Amino acid sequence: MVTDFYKYHALGNDYIVIDPNISNLNLNEIAIKLICDRNFGIGSDGILYGPILVGEKIELRIFNPDGSEAEKSGNGIRIFSKYLVDAQYVKTQKFYLTTLGGEVAVEILNPEATLIKVDMGTVTFQSDLIPVTGLPRQMVDTELQLEGLSLKVTCLSIGNPHCIIPIAQVSRELAVTLGSKIENHPIFPNRINVQFLQVLDRQNIKIEIWERGAGYTLASGSSSCAAASAAYKLGLVDDTVKVHMPGGEIEVEIEGDRVFMTGSVSAVAKGEFAEDFLRSF
Repeated sequence: MVTDFYKYHALGNDYIVIDPNISNLNLNEIAIKLICDRNFGIGSDGILYGPILVGEKIELRIFNPDGSEAEKSGNGIRIFSKYLVDAQYVKTQKFYLTTLGGEVAVEILNPEATLIKVDMGTVTFQSDLIPVTGLPRQMVDTELQLEGLSLKVTCLSIGNPHCIIPIAQVSRELAVTLGSKIENHPIFPNRINVQFLQVLDRQNIKIEIWERGAGYTLASGSSSCAAASAAYKLGLVDDTVKVHMPGGEIEVEIEGDRVFMTGSVSAVAKGEFAEDFLRSF
């Protein structure tokens, strides 16, 4: 059987891996949208395209279901890392990946490569680096006006942009109702990922996620890191935090301005695209 794609999930956040070294698929915007569609395609929260081998570097491109390209994805990086182990591209416990959002260090924590730790890099709250329009400033506990609502938000970049809204009680309904409006707020020129944050105690937080280009999402690695970093910056949590999401839990460790994430990943399936499907794009 020819294998055109592999499917994995990390806490219910599912991705399709397409390996350019074994597939000659023309991955254009139409193809991305159709593959990710849960009714007309395979269905996923995005596509991981790689490995793109440049010398000794392993590059990864990450595509959202709307066809846009993401700078970084914590769950996507863990999924792709497991694929690299499964496909025997890497045989070491530690290695590096290159994304649009920068280079990340990966550590495989068990023989099955189902538990993976990622150095997600550094966090910045500086508005022009996120980016957020207006004069350069720290986006910590600032006010965001949204259709008559005044929200207290903390925004940051961890290689991709995030807006975190601390709130007494998070819910899926809140994320679905306000997520898209915040994602597309004119203050965010590149749009933004959105997390609604509930602090449970100093070692535990709960989040609901609206992901840029994907919509409501059961779990997100970069969102977990962003929410934990924002809560830590606000003095609400300690430097090691368990992030609870509808899809499961991720542990986040903050060391200075660097953030480390540990979470699980599972293989789901592999398969071949049908000729009927390929003709549709």
